[in-house]
Amino acid sequence: MIAVSKHGCTIIRTNVGTVKTKDGRIFNAGPPKGWPDLTGFRHSDGKLILIEVKTKNGRLRPDQERFKAFIESKPVLYGVARSVEDALKIIEGD
Repeated sequence: MIAVSKHGCTIIRTNVGTVKTKDGRIFNAGPPKGWPDLTGFRHSDGKLILIEVKTKNGRLRPDQERFKAFIESKPVLYGVARSVEDALKIIEGD
């Protein structure tokens, strides 16, 4: 996140979680299933940035695959990053 932020972008970690309310109900906090780990924008043009972070051998879950298929046809910067270099390539895209 720091490396991307140093390249003219604002990036936040997308938090997801489940909370139990006082009356025992379950509340799902955060974005829809499949939403990427990092969300932000590029300062130069305001373009939306969505980055899914994975380990070297990590695989996308089915809900992440569906999101990827949906978002790749949109005018946003999206990609799967397995390294800082991958993330920088994503933010430098068109």
